[in-house]
Amino acid sequence: MASITEILELERLEKDIFRGIATETMLQRTFGGQVAGQALVSAVRTVDPEFTVHSLHGYFLRPGDPVLPIVYLVDRIRDGRSFVTRRVSAIQQGQAIFTMSASFHSGDEGIEHQDEMPQVPDPDEVPSATEAEDPVTAWLAHEWSDWDLRLVRREDVAPFPGNAARQQVWFRSRDVLPDDPVFHVCTLAYMSDMTLLGSASVPHPCEHLQSASLDHALWFLRPFRADEWLLYDQLSPSAGFGRALTQGRIFDRTGNLVAAVVQEGLTRYQRD
Repeated sequence: MASITEILELERLEKDIFRGIATETMLQRTFGGQVAGQALVSAVRTVDPEFTVHSLHGYFLRPGDPVLPIVYLVDRIRDGRSFVTRRVSAIQQGQAIFTMSASFHSGDEGIEHQDEMPQVPDPDEVPSATEAEDPVTAWLAHEWSDWDLRLVRREDVAPFPGNAARQQVWFRSRDVLPDDPVFHVCTLAYMSDMTLLGSASVPHPCEHLQSASLDHALWFLRPFRADEWLLYDQLSPSAGFGRALTQGRIFDRTGNLVAAVVQEGLTRYQRD
């Protein structure tokens, strides 16, 4: 598996056209987080540094071929005084596999509040995914070996009254990453697709499902580093008709709410 630095190092082909590398993987289709992260990098490279990304909204249109590179076409939708908007299309073999809109803000003064971080075991108290006996968790640890993933045991996940499904994951890069804050934001776009849809399976542990990300929205709320511990608090408020809605809140170790995620994914019964 390529490092996150290699994955997010896009080649500029033209003013607003970029190409991302293919990476070695055991997946049958390109990891959605890779496409989202590379798409965000391409958008960032067309925006003045005084603007920082605060949200993205993406749709996964077709499965990506993991052995082929991906070309990203950036459309400069808006350049305003406070906000900038970019639209990105990810292309393989002449077809769009992913489309994304990203919004950038120059930053203003305003009100401030946030949810409290849930009660959760410290990452030092949670076994690494590399030690897991569960085959799915062990596969995650192997596929993303550059990341220290720690899934909180289900009996240790704090109850959430009235909630249908919940899981919690600590994660961080094993390697020290570049200091550029933009790099950490794009890295989180990559990581935010990992494990989130799995929260919908918590009440259905024995079901064999065909799953895939359908759409993905991510809001960046406060500064963070992806090589320091982040808690991914994941909920699935609804599943039905072969789709599941999932939500995530991402906190740093000190309790700052740094990002929020909403994703709908395919969760239909596996076909013969």
